[in-house]
Amino acid sequence: MGWGRGEMLLALMAALYLSAAITEAGVLNVGFYSYSCPQAEAIVKEALNDALEEDSGIGADLLRMHFHDCFVRGCDGSVLIDSTNGNTAEKDAEINQTIEDEAFQVIDKAKKKLEAVCKGVVSCADILAFVARDSVAHYGGIFYQVPAGRRDGRISRSVDTADLPTADLNLARLTNSFARKGLSQNEMIILSGAHTIGVAHCPAFSNRLYNFSRSSSSDPTLDASYAAELKEECPPGSNNEVNMDPPSPLVFDTSYYQGILKHRGLFSSDQTLVSTASSAAKVTLLASNSVVFKSEFAAAMVKMGGIGVLTGRAGEIRGNCRVVN
Repeated sequence: MGWGRGEMLLALMAALYLSAAITEAGVLNVGFYSYSCPQAEAIVKEALNDALEEDSGIGADLLRMHFHDCFVRGCDGSVLIDSTNGNTAEKDAEINQTIEDEAFQVIDKAKKKLEAVCKGVVSCADILAFVARDSVAHYGGIFYQVPAGRRDGRISRSVDTADLPTADLNLARLTNSFARKGLSQNEMIILSGAHTIGVAHCPAFSNRLYNFSRSSSSDPTLDASYAAELKEECPPGSNNEVNMDPPSPLVFDTSYYQGILKHRGLFSSDQTLVSTASSAAKVTLLASNSVVFKSEFAAAMVKMGGIGVLTGRAGEIRGNCRVVN
């Protein structure tokens, strides 16, 4: 069956955006394991597919894990390292407590299979980049090429997670947070679209529902009917889960941006994306054009995947992603 016009346009735009992003990734290379471990990406995808049969939402956790890895010490797999008696690792920082352990187990299973066929070859950091891509594609995003060749870091400290943007940031602070990692405001808005899949816990946004200010119990930028729905799901003090994009929580689509335009962004950091004319224009474009969103998201992921990478002889290839060699 031939491609439709929309599919052809999507493929063309994806190729253009990804070509620029891959060039920018620099020291990493598409097909890095073509000779040293040609089965690498297939093995990672198989581990994800097995996990999705047990938990249809686990890909959202894996996508978030890759983001949290790259924003702390670069994309070096440090988010995967376990804490020790003398050190609290990134994964045990408060901001990472909502990432399910089952997501870390997906990486463990992929690594175990890779070590059996290509011992000491494929890094944990690359596994995480591959599985994030496969998760995006599973939910309906573009299957993009991932430049690889990252090596694994040896340091993981919970205090370093202060680099991660939080759900209460306004547009200026979000923009600065991403700029420190070499990402533009447009790329920040695009990568925020990851919130089109997955769940959030009530404490991340409950400040918008209760005792918001002296003049308003709820955040006035939050649609009143949506606020009422959220209060039912999140009574005071609860740690319940809610879908971040209720209309399509497991579909990688533009519904997240459409919700923001209706004042139904879940986090303050979501709704703030329309707080200036230029940022609102970007949100409006992404809300109305799936081709642009999916293409630009793939390119932004490739660029993000090049933040602070260790290559060559730097770092190591961990035999167990939870423990440094």
